[in-house]
Amino acid sequence: MATMTSNRPSAADKQPHETGIAVSPLRDLVLVRIACDGGATRAETIRDLGQMVAHRLSPGEWRQTAEDALGQLVEACLASEKRGRYEATAAGTERAAMYLVLRQPAKLGPWTEVRDAQLIARALGLEAESTPKLKALGTPEGLRAVVVQRAFGLPRRLKTSPARLRAELAIVALERAFGNKLKASLGSGGGLSAKAGRMLAAQLSRRPRDFGTDSKLIAALAAEHTDAAQPSLDVLRTAILKRFINETLTPASAQIEPAATAAHARAPADRRVAAPAAGKAPLPDNDTDPAGAGVPLLRPDLDTFAAEVVRHAAPVSEGWSGNRKAFISHVWPSIRESRPEWGLSEIEFKCMLVEAHRAGRLALSSADLKSKSNIKDIQDSAISWMNTVWHYVRVED
Repeated sequence: MATMTSNRPSAADKQPHETGIAVSPLRDLVLVRIACDGGATRAETIRDLGQMVAHRLSPGEWRQTAEDALGQLVEACLASEKRGRYEATAAGTERAAMYLVLRQPAKLGPWTEVRDAQLIARALGLEAESTPKLKALGTPEGLRAVVVQRAFGLPRRLKTSPARLRAELAIVALERAFGNKLKASLGSGGGLSAKAGRMLAAQLSRRPRDFGTDSKLIAALAAEHTDAAQPSLDVLRTAILKRFINETLTPASAQIEPAATAAHARAPADRRVAAPAAGKAPLPDNDTDPAGAGVPLLRPDLDTFAAEVVRHAAPVSEGWSGNRKAFISHVWPSIRESRPEWGLSEIEFKCMLVEAHRAGRLALSSADLKSKSNIKDIQDSAISWMNTVWHYVRVED
């Protein structure tokens, strides 16, 4: 049988006597419940779906909604009722499978399996998922990975390690640091140290910080993008289904956000930052000044970034003609203060330096001679890439 890719029944799918019925927006969800193995009583339907809708409907409203939906399903010949138990008809089962965007219409399994796999997949916008991919949604790691992959437009892979996902997220963060102007030229992100890559990927969080491990980073991002209080499996599932109910009960026209609002919600890198006022210390990384006038972010392209770095490196460079160089830690404060509209964090700045070096727009170099007088500068400037550690920006005479 052909794979179904649409979750919206066409006009031809409707029964003739459906015409004129004020269809409940939750009717198909109720149909999925009674289409599961063994069907469901009215009380079971109200109980099993109640947790998903409790944030939008009072107990009385939900009970009436569920009873109306059951009545509509019976009237539309999508369900039958016998001795207080409702079951989907053949047409109802097919419609439930279409709603869940299953690969093939088939009799559904137990409710808990359908809820935790097919319904979660439907809520995440996944279509015609294979059985192994559906099973992956049943583990905390698998569900978190799918949420993060969907949130940041990453390839959906059945098996992906936290380290690989962190490297992919670091590339997304670097793309955003450059205003999404370098997607075709960026590397794999594998050359960064695990800590540097994790710190860079953490810039995608609403509260960038050192998460300590790749697994904790992914868990935190998954919780943020589902508005879950914590990244445990049950809490994530509940948050995903609640958001799905919100979308179901919200008219499609009201779900369309203005481009600027949508971009702000999806990309933390597009936040507003405040320019440091005269006489004030520079703001901490990823912070904003509540009392300051917000400066809209304007991320630099590669050439602009490299040119500005070299320009700011010249006044703080040391050495002799032909071998002048500036500590990265001396260039960074100047860039941060003079370019508040870039809104960069230190880790973003350092990783952008690596990309500019790789692209040949500027040159980085390592510190050969170390002494007690410059050890702090060396430590603060260090950028690890592959088997190299860079400390300086070279300045051409």
